[in-house]
Amino acid sequence: MTISRGDAPAVTTFPLSPAALVRLIDHTILRPDATEADIGLYCEEAMAHRFHAVCVNPLHVKFAARQLAGTSVRTCSVIAFPFGASTSMIKAAEAACALADGATEIDMVIDIGALKEGRLAAVQADITEVRKAVATAVLKVIIETALLTRAEKIAACQIAVAAGADFVKTSTGYAGGGATVADVALIRETVGPKIGVKASGGIRRPEEAAAMIAAGANRLGSSASLALIGVNTH
Repeated sequence: MTISRGDAPAVTTFPLSPAALVRLIDHTILRPDATEADIGLYCEEAMAHRFHAVCVNPLHVKFAARQLAGTSVRTCSVIAFPFGASTSMIKAAEAACALADGATEIDMVIDIGALKEGRLAAVQADITEVRKAVATAVLKVIIETALLTRAEKIAACQIAVAAGADFVKTSTGYAGGGATVADVALIRETVGPKIGVKASGGIRRPEEAAAMIAAGANRLGSSASLALIGVNTH
C-alpha cells in the first residue's frame, strides 16, 4: 500500500472519542530483544484495537507488514535509531529498504551533533536525503528534545519542515527523557497547523496522552498503547 504525503493529519480536535484516540497511536515495539513472536503480538493488538500503525525496527518491517496486510494498520520503521549517528547515505538506504519491505511510514533521527554545532545546512541535507529516498511515505523527523535547548528545538523544527517532513517527533525514548507537554506545545507553535506533531517517549497513562494531544500532538508513539486506552497490558 502506497501512502501519500497528504495523509499527514491536521491539528486534532480535542477532546477525542476513544475511537479517534486509537487512530492516533503508533503501537511501538523497539526493544533490542524483541522476537518475531513479540512483533506478532503487537500486530495482533494493533489490528484488534485499530491503532494507526505498528512501529518496529527495520529488521522486523517485512514480518510486520505481512501480518498487517489487508488491514487499516500501517507499518512504521525507525531509521538511524536511536542515535541518528549514521551517514546520510546509510540513512537513505535504510529508509528505502524499509519502504521496499512494506513500511509506509518512516521515523528518522536527525544528526543531533551537527545541530548542536550549528551546522544547520548539514542537518537539513541529511533529512532531505531520506525524504528523497521515501518520497511517497509519511516522514517523521525525530529531533530528540531531551538533548536540545529551546533555540535548538525551534531550529530543528524549522529545518525538518524545510526538508519536507510530514511530522516532527519529540523523542526516541533512549536519551534520558521523552515527550513533555511543553515541548509538544513548542513544536506545534513552531511548525504550525499543517505539519504533524508526534509525541513519543514515556507516555504510559491516559492522562499523559490527553495532555499531549491537548498541547498539539496528533500522533502518539508508545509501547504502552493498551494502557493509554484503558486495556490491561500484557
